[in-house]
Amino acid sequence: MSLIPSSFLGGRRTNVFDPFSPDFWDPFHDFLSPSTSLSVSAPRSESANETSAFANIRIDWKETPEAHVFKADLPGIKKEEVKVEVEEGRVLQISGERSKEKEEKNDKWHRVERSSGKFLRRFRMPENAKVGEVKASMENGVLTVTVPKEEVKKPDVKAIEISG
Repeated sequence: MSLIPSSFLGGRRTNVFDPFSPDFWDPFHDFLSPSTSLSVSAPRSESANETSAFANIRIDWKETPEAHVFKADLPGIKKEEVKVEVEEGRVLQISGERSKEKEEKNDKWHRVERSSGKFLRRFRMPENAKVGEVKASMENGVLTVTVPKEEVKKPDVKAIEISG
C-alpha cells in the first residue's frame, strides 16, 4: 500500500518504504539548480547530479552563549574548494563545488549516489552576531564556521532609596 496516491505519481506504482526501488519518487526530479540551463536537451543524469549536490549539503546551526556555530558535512571536498563569505545585510554564505569523478571509457557504473556539482547555503545572522569576526576551519570533511556574539550588556541596576 502506497502512502502517495498513484495519480500523484503519474499512475506509477511505488513502494515508498524502499528508497532503492527503481521507481522511487524523486521530488527534485524536475528541479533545476541556478547553474543548470533551462535547456530541454540537457541529459537527466547531468541535471540530477547538480540538483542533488545543490540540495544535499546538510548544515547544523547551534547557538551557544558565546557564538553561532555552523557545521557542514563536506566529505571529499578540500578546504580550497569551499568559500565562506559574509554578504551585506548580515548574510553568511557557504558555497563550493564537488568535482565530478573522472570516467574511464571502460568503466561500467552500477550505481551513482554520491553527488557532484555546486552547492550554496545562506543564513541571515541575527543582530547580536559579530559578522566581522567569523572564523572557519575544516577537519575530517566537516566545515565548522564560528560567528562570535556580542556580549549582552546587563542594564545597570541602581538601588533607589525609598523615602517616607
